[in-house]
This record gives sequence, C-alpha cells and structure tokens, in this order.
Amino acid sequence: MDWNDSAEQAAFRREVHEFFATEIPERYQQDDYGFASPFAWAEDRKSEAGDARQAADEWASALGEKGWVAPQWPTEYGGGGLSPMEQFIFKMEMTEANAPNVGGPGVSMLGPMLMVHGSEEQKQQHIPKILSGEVNWAQGYSEPSAGSDLASLQTRAVRDGDEYVVNGQKIWTSGAHNADWFFVLVRTDPEAPKHRGISFVLIDGQTPGLSVQPLVNMAWGHIFNETFFEDVRVPVSNRVGEENRGWYVGMTLLDYERSNITGAVTARRRIDRLVSHATGEGASKSRLADLPTIRHEIADRFVETEILFNFSFRIISMQDKGLIPNYEASTSKLYNSELAQRLANTGVKAFGLYSNLWDEDDERAPLKANFARAYVGSVSSTIAGGTSEIQRNIIATRGLGLPRG
Repeated sequence: MDWNDSAEQAAFRREVHEFFATEIPERYQQDDYGFASPFAWAEDRKSEAGDARQAADEWASALGEKGWVAPQWPTEYGGGGLSPMEQFIFKMEMTEANAPNVGGPGVSMLGPMLMVHGSEEQKQQHIPKILSGEVNWAQGYSEPSAGSDLASLQTRAVRDGDEYVVNGQKIWTSGAHNADWFFVLVRTDPEAPKHRGISFVLIDGQTPGLSVQPLVNMAWGHIFNETFFEDVRVPVSNRVGEENRGWYVGMTLLDYERSNITGAVTARRRIDRLVSHATGEGASKSRLADLPTIRHEIADRFVETEILFNFSFRIISMQDKGLIPNYEASTSKLYNSELAQRLANTGVKAFGLYSNLWDEDDERAPLKANFARAYVGSVSSTIAGGTSEIQRNIIATRGLGLPRG
C-alpha cells in the first residue's frame, strides 16, 4: 500500500476539492445541515419547498456536467470513467464536503446492470434519465420472509400475453416514497429451484395496483417502506434479461469501488464535531471535563477511524492493482458497522441526560440530537447490507480458512 498520492492523483484531488468547494448549492453548505443522508437529494427533488427542489436540480446539473453523477460508469454511457483510485479520492472528498449523492440505486445498481443485461431500448429509455436526475429508482428485493435468504422471495409474476401480472409484497424498500420507478425481483416459475425461476422487471411507480406504505424507524426516520403489488400489470418488454434468469441479472453490479471510505470519513467528521461542541458551545452540557473515561473512549474511536481508513485503503489498493477483494471487504464492512454503533454510544455518553432529548429543534439538544438519533438508528447497521454474523462467517472461512459447520 502506498499512502501517498501520485502526481496525477494529487492533481485530480485538487480538481475535485475545488469543485466541491465552489459548486455545492448553499443549502448543502449550511453548518446545521447535518451529516448528508444517502437520501437527501432524493428527498429534496420531491420536496414541497421550492428552494429544496432548486438545490437538488442545481446539484444534479453541476455533477452531470463533469460526468460525476456516475463517476464509476464508463464514459460511453455518460459516466466519469474514473479508475478505482480516482473513485476512492472522489468519494473521500465528497464525504469531506458533506455533499449528497445524486441518482441513488439508479446509479449504483440499476445503471451498471442495464449496461450488461439491458436491451438497447431499455438503455436508451432509462440511462439518460438516471444521469439527469429526472428519474429516481428504488430496489424491490427483500420480502417479509426473504431477507438474508433473498432467493426465497414469493412475489409472483404470471404471464398474461404481453404483460406480467405481479402480486406480492416487498419490505425495507429504501427510498420508495421518493422513487419514480422500481426494479424488482419476481418469481415467474414457482416450480423451479429457488435461485432459478426468478425474473428481473422494471415497474413504473404510477402503475395501478402499486402502493407504498411508510415504515418509520426507532429514530423517527422515514427511510424504509413496505411496497405492495396487487394485480400490477407490467409489460414483458420491461423484463431485463431472460425469463427465470433474474437472480443472475440482479447480482450484476459494476460499482467496483466498495472500500467504505465514506464510513471512515464520516466517523472522523462525527468525532471532530463531537469534540468541538463538547469543548466549546456545548461544554456546559458535556461530561468530558468530569469523566476521563469518556475522553479515553473518544480517543479510542479516533484511533478506530484510522484503522477503518486503512482497511479501506487496503481494499482500494487491491482493486487498483486489478485484484478482487473478498474477505477484505467483509472485514471493512463489519468494522464500519460496529464502529458506527460504538461512536454513537460514546457520543450519547458525552452529554449524559441531555442525550435523552430527541427533538432536533430543541435548543437544549446537543448537536441537534444527532447522537441521540444515531444511537437508536445505528441498531440496524450490523444487520443491513449483510449481518455481522454473515460477515464473520466469510472472514472465518475465506480469510482464515476455517471449516464450515
């Protein structure tokens, strides 16, 4: 691993840094904006507030002019064509600037899949609208009885002439309330083995019979949803790839840079904000001066962000050499998830009983109740994206060579 930028990488970093310093709309530069949510742009583009919609449009346009809405996509599809190391630098600078992503699952998942499996008509219809921010997508994979064992999904699609009739339910549909279209795994052959008999379809969110119900989490956040399909008619032309081969289509992802650098940078920003507030404006509510153990915990969290950064840098160094990380990615994901929980715990301890205040508009709430909400909201971090148990199994079998069972 070489921790130093090459001359070319340093120049690219300066270019990206300057871009974020000058092009981010004022809405996303405000100190009280908080830590950028992955759904901030999607929420703003459908906001009832005109300034929020304008900021979302301006930001999508600014990124689009540079090809940076999808920096990892090939240039022939309108992406940035960045190398793995350039993607790493871009994401690092973007997180440092607290800038929201544009495009969501359309950029990170659907677009790369269409490049491989989509028809020319599907590419022409959907890829430009992903890049322009005109259409936002949500993923319809998980079901109430098919989470980690996704291949057990039961949402049915029955062929009726040139259409499929879809019935079933999806759950934990992230951002569905802000989505225009959905990409959905459905079962088209219930008699086939569970990894077969699945097809991948694209569904317009305005199709009759499709409904979205909110799932509000423990931290009062509305990110997830339940999505219901009741006799939803989908043109067969909206199927991507072959019928009954959707599992393999759905597993195609070309967003190669998965280093978790955003987790490391976000954790460091949280620590910096915690220390600054607890020793400054919020000192009267802080317990740092009275409890050395909390100061020690903060120091531990700081060291752990450096460890996570090095996990991330190891992965990107492998990818930049053409290697494919395996258990290394699981190690980074596991460490990132558990660090998020430990950091939230430390932040809550730092402010004692003030951390019982949940209302971000309550002037007594430290840092707009950020750590109080993170403490509860981070419960799911060791479940989402592959549970910690699954990650440890991967590390044990693929990394340490331990036997299964």
